[in-house]
Amino acid sequence: MNRTEFIIATAIILFVAFALGWFASWLIHRLTRVTRADMGELEQMAQALHEAEETRDQALAYFEQREAELTNQLNQSEAELRAAMDGLRDARHEAEELRAYIERMQQA
Repeated sequence: MNRTEFIIATAIILFVAFALGWFASWLIHRLTRVTRADMGELEQMAQALHEAEETRDQALAYFEQREAELTNQLNQSEAELRAAMDGLRDARHEAEELRAYIERMQQA
């Protein structure tokens, strides 16, 4: 094989390799290409996800507000209960004093 034949053979091999690479690239691009229908579906999914996130954020805000309200009501109820228990304790103490006073008055 002389020099010219070697150059031609090398050129043909390189051209065939280039053609196979280009064909493989075109084939991969053709098979993995996203169609308009797929893009529309992806857009709908993105919109649904966005709406779901907004709904979740609104629900979290509502639950935080409701929790704050219920905590406030619980604190108020506990304060009222403490006040009622203190009043009851004072009333019992006063009733005991009155009983003792009545007993002393009856004995005298």
